[in-house]
Amino acid sequence: MKILVADKISPKGVDFFKAQQGYTVVEAYGSSPEQILELVKDVDAIAVRSETKVTAEVVAAAPNLKVVGRAGVGVDNIDIDAATERGVIVMNTPGGNTIATAELTFTHMLCGTRPIAQANATMKGGGWGRKQYSGFELMGKTLGICGFGRIGAEVAKRAQAFGMTVLAYDPFLTDARAQSMGISKVTLDDVIAQSDYITVHMPLNDETRGMIGKDAFAKAKDGLRVFNCARGGIIDEAALIEAVQSGKVAAAGLDVYEGEPLAEDSPLRKLDNVVLTPHLGASTAEAQESVGVEVAEQMVEALNGGTVRNAINMPSVDAKALEALKPYLSLGEALGTFIQQLGGECIESLKITYFGKITELDTLPLSRAIQRGFLKHIVEQVNDVNAPKKLEELGVKVETTSSNTDTSYQELVEVQTIDATGKSRTVGGTLFTRRQEPRIVHIDHHGLEVNTSGTLLVLKNQDVPGIIGFIGTVLSEDGINIANMSLSRDQGEGFAISVYELDSVPSETTQSKITGHKDIEKFRVIEL
Repeated sequence: MKILVADKISPKGVDFFKAQQGYTVVEAYGSSPEQILELVKDVDAIAVRSETKVTAEVVAAAPNLKVVGRAGVGVDNIDIDAATERGVIVMNTPGGNTIATAELTFTHMLCGTRPIAQANATMKGGGWGRKQYSGFELMGKTLGICGFGRIGAEVAKRAQAFGMTVLAYDPFLTDARAQSMGISKVTLDDVIAQSDYITVHMPLNDETRGMIGKDAFAKAKDGLRVFNCARGGIIDEAALIEAVQSGKVAAAGLDVYEGEPLAEDSPLRKLDNVVLTPHLGASTAEAQESVGVEVAEQMVEALNGGTVRNAINMPSVDAKALEALKPYLSLGEALGTFIQQLGGECIESLKITYFGKITELDTLPLSRAIQRGFLKHIVEQVNDVNAPKKLEELGVKVETTSSNTDTSYQELVEVQTIDATGKSRTVGGTLFTRRQEPRIVHIDHHGLEVNTSGTLLVLKNQDVPGIIGFIGTVLSEDGINIANMSLSRDQGEGFAISVYELDSVPSETTQSKITGHKDIEKFRVIEL
């Protein structure tokens, strides 16, 4: 493996890369975009912070690229779509700078409550100004936190220690977690209307861009104090400047900006009651060491085929959850591969349904395995990262559901295809015995028991004598041994479905003989 460390990360992280057997590490800090394009031609992974831009052009220039690791949280400098299209994992380290960012946020809150920075500037200039720098107390005030992930939760703990009441807005925050943290889960409008302080800890996207803007300030209390150590653009800077100038906002603290570095002539620089820092959220010795080591460990684990953690463009599961899911992943891939070959061409939709105990697990990685298996024989270089994108490009809609309907099995994975004519095919599978062996257990709801590897001959024929003997004869003439078989009869409709597990693929001559039999309606040779 060849690793390009494009931005300066913790030396301990670089040393971790170098300690891996068979790894070559290239340190190229401060490289120009043109130099990066040359350097990536034979690399398997790229480690960056925020300086190097991993553009679509960079991804295209790196045919061996498998992983891009960001030592930090924001991935604005990485073209996620281009990486996903190529099946490249993009991962970050959201936990490594949690404490550093939470503490900086609280520092800004304190500076917005007691004018420390302004008083310091006056003192350094030879003044005193004791009377003009009177402040307030955090005790008894209400803090509204927008985004209650790791950082938001750490800010909440510190606010509670100062005697503040905490409100939180986060679409993904559960009532149970809010209750356990001793905070109130509210709407965004409630945060804006009820808070004395507001801090934001959300990603920047179409939903959050300008979330705290002119309308929000109009609904807020007079004398509101606002803080942003997350991503520039969540607080509308023009609206903030106007609100500060009008007195609606008493103080603000910013570590991130709509454009970075902040323009020299930005009006924000002229507002005395706005404290500015140059994107220092993760700039502590502890945080930089943590994210540097963390990104190196994550990248190596992914490159070595282990657990993928903190991926932006594919499911991430912890080691314990992955261990529980692992037996199902090979089953899922086999079901996807089987149904694609069974369903034929012009598939328009793929429906995945989970039954029983498996619904208690995080089935997203399993759904990706099914999609990967479906594409195995029709798309090159498909993996868990780009499988959904590839299906979308093919016009195949994917639906995933869970069902509490009783089945004959404690857990069942069912995959259904529907083609352009509306015709449906279905295959179901489960795990057998204590060894967790994957098995196909029904085809179009006809019960069978089939292994999930090798070459399968699937037949639908009139339920008449002699079919099994005929198949045995023509395969024997082709020198093909039958390893196993399973049969399901439908006496009501007068036909049978059978699956033969073969040692090799039948020749075209043998397949023509099977096609020519008057009682065989259809067959498929499926390679798993």
